[in-house]
Amino acid sequence: MGILSWILMGLIVGVIAKLVMPGPDPGGIFLTILLGIGGAFVGGYVGSFLGLGSVTGLNPGSLLLSVGGAVLILILHRTIRKKR
Repeated sequence: MGILSWILMGLIVGVIAKLVMPGPDPGGIFLTILLGIGGAFVGGYVGSFLGLGSVTGLNPGSLLLSVGGAVLILILHRTIRKKR
């Protein structure tokens, strides 16, 4: 995937992840894109590890893996932030 595809997918995945887990998360559009891109990496890694597939483009399977990874990142972020 090209850089523009990663940014577009990051935006879509980040927005979906924040809709799935609403809450007081700071950050605007840039942080949402980074959350989505990070979610794609985490989701692809976990999906490959579990034999579910990987993130290969803008398709439903990749989107689900990416959203799952982004939600996982949000959970970790909120857990770490609570401990402070």
